[in-house]
Amino acid sequence: MDFSLSEEQTQIQQVARDFARNEILPRAAHYDETAEFPTPIVNQARELGFTALNVPVEFGGAGLGALEIAIVAEELAYACAGICTCITLNSLIADAVDLGCNENQKKRAYEILSKGFGAYCLTEPGAGSDAAALATRAERTERGYRLNGSKTWISHAPQAEIMVVFAKTDTDKAHQGISAFLVDPKAPGVNVGKPLPKMGQKASPCAEVTFDNVELEKEALMGAEGEGFKLAMKVFDRSRPMVASVGVGVSRRCLEEATRYATQRKTMGVPIASHQAVGFKLAEMGMKTEAARQLVRLAAWKLESGKNCTLEAAYAKAFAADTAMESAIEAVQVFGGYGYSKEYPAEKLMRDAKVLQIYEGTSEIQRAIMTRELTKLYGAR
Repeated sequence: MDFSLSEEQTQIQQVARDFARNEILPRAAHYDETAEFPTPIVNQARELGFTALNVPVEFGGAGLGALEIAIVAEELAYACAGICTCITLNSLIADAVDLGCNENQKKRAYEILSKGFGAYCLTEPGAGSDAAALATRAERTERGYRLNGSKTWISHAPQAEIMVVFAKTDTDKAHQGISAFLVDPKAPGVNVGKPLPKMGQKASPCAEVTFDNVELEKEALMGAEGEGFKLAMKVFDRSRPMVASVGVGVSRRCLEEATRYATQRKTMGVPIASHQAVGFKLAEMGMKTEAARQLVRLAAWKLESGKNCTLEAAYAKAFAADTAMESAIEAVQVFGGYGYSKEYPAEKLMRDAKVLQIYEGTSEIQRAIMTRELTKLYGAR
């Protein structure tokens, strides 16, 4: 067993690290304060291929695998989780395109994603963790479908040039009645609201999207009717290791900032890192950050090997998200009063970390997935 990265992976890591430190880190506070979309940074990231990490090379993307995407996400999130999300979110939409689209649909979608932005429209005001409760409807028409409903907390909806939208095509069924569609945000009847105010990751905009009698052609349907829920779950198996990597990046930043401060700040004549009460906090942060990274890489390895990674992806996502939040809380504590001040990075890290326990499946939902997978694996033995 070899835990080292290949030469190519090490190069990708270094490029992402240099970009994060030189371009993102110095400007992260500005975009957190203003909640502006970081267009200049994202445009620079696009030149490096970071906005189309898993889009095939023939369509203008970087064509990277799950492990490489995780490496990039960790480095970018170290500098700013919100800006990292702006840069890497297209990977989520590209996963849906890869798994659910035919060749004609892929060509159109990938070309958009390689140059612009997409949005993944699943969450609704009354349907978050319970995807079967979707209220958005896609009724059959002579030409195709008529889409009505609303979505909320849709990342990058204001910037999107293509949307993957999940809707009920059969209201008599639960999960089996959900289908997925490619939707043009500029189509008549599609309305995108203003960015929603948020606690953290402010550089990454989220908005409500409503669909008012949006006419879709038959070619907008991804796959077959009723396969939408299955598609969404397969996409999450792919995307959760990347989201978990964002947690690793945040946790690593917390560890480094807290350790640097703890070795410089003195009380009772010695650095506070020498006090067990503080030193053990650093030890826990370091141990759990490394454990989270290895869970991410295990999930990525299984995914790239073509193995089922549902359990490992849930492990990684929940553990990394919880570790990021724990590390952020402890970083604030290590900084003491300064940790509560906006002049230091700890409070932003804490705000950015929290949503990692919520989006793409809450930490509670991840544990429900683990329970289901474990009982399937061991329950019958």
